[in-house]
Amino acid sequence: MSDNRVRAGERQEDQFTAMLESQTSTLPSSLFLGAAAASIVGSVALQMTGRKHEALFVGQWVAPFLLLGIYNKLVKQHGSDAEHGSANKE
Repeated sequence: MSDNRVRAGERQEDQFTAMLESQTSTLPSSLFLGAAAASIVGSVALQMTGRKHEALFVGQWVAPFLLLGIYNKLVKQHGSDAEHGSANKE
């Protein structure tokens, strides 16, 4: 059986991804948490006013905001490429 795993530093991101991550990493992680919380509050408010379809739509924003926050945190901690830092430790 062959080992097909990608090891740290083996692949690099393209320049577009690196540029995008350098810009978005300036955003605080609390921004994404706040956006998720605002989506929850907005969804509940819409549900209470009887706008059920809009409430479901806004409620679906919570998970993407939280995932973006996790991605943002990972980029801040590890960078866009694992090559920098502890990539060659084995």
